Amino acid sequence: MPDATAETALLRAEIAALEQLLEIQERTVAEQTERLDVKAAELRRSNYALEQFAYVISHDLQEPLRMVAAYTELLRESYQGKLDANADKYIGFASGGARRMQELINALLDYSRITTRGEELEPVALEGVVNDALENLALAIEESHAEIAREPLPWVRGDRVQLVRLVQNLVANALKFTEPDQSPRIQIRTTTCEREVSLSIADAGIGIDPRHHARIFEIFRRIHPKRFAGTGMGLAICQRIAERHGGSIRVESSVGKGSTFVVTLKLEEESS
Repeated sequence: MPDATAETALLRAEIAALEQLLEIQERTVAEQTERLDVKAAELRRSNYALEQFAYVISHDLQEPLRMVAAYTELLRESYQGKLDANADKYIGFASGGARRMQELINALLDYSRITTRGEELEPVALEGVVNDALENLALAIEESHAEIAREPLPWVRGDRVQLVRLVQNLVANALKFTEPDQSPRIQIRTTTCEREVSLSIADAGIGIDPRHHARIFEIFRRIHPKRFAGTGMGLAICQRIAERHGGSIRVESSVGKGSTFVVTLKLEEESS
């Protein structure tokens, strides 16, 4: 028969080893949690600093820029056609530059206010969000002869105003980034997995080179600056809105084969 004392000692040694392993695992988890907490705090401070920087810089630039824009507009109204062609061209450059700078500043202010000026997250019908976004774009949709297909959409948890803006930006991009001789074709649909909703907005436009998939969400990033107007802030704002909702945004695309933007949001029960 096996020695009971030896078996007991072996069992105790195994228990001690397991306890030691568990202690090491708990300590490792605690250290990793502490590092994540530190990183999260650093990220919050960084985001706050970015918001404050964007607001201060934008606010301080607004007044002098308004003055520049006003005086260049006065020059254009008073002297266009009365001087030589170069003078008209230079006045046009100055006026256009001031106007574009105002657009960039306003976009930067919008970006910095997403987390500080947003409403509380609550149950929101995506159906109504998409309706509002398409209504805001009704003229552009009509003029471009766009075809928009959509499926029934669920409820999510979110800030309705910001979600309307997110959808509106993505649909506006789908309308814009289409070859001139083609009518935009857009499909809006969702898939659900457990408590998460993936909202996809797909188009048949010019597409995006995979090399640029991450870069297009950077602020002021424009992939086709000479072909299409814009500030380069639309997708950065979409990403910030998605992140504020605890979700994400990504693109699936290749050149000439259209783009599909996928936004993840939290599924919500229909409000009574």
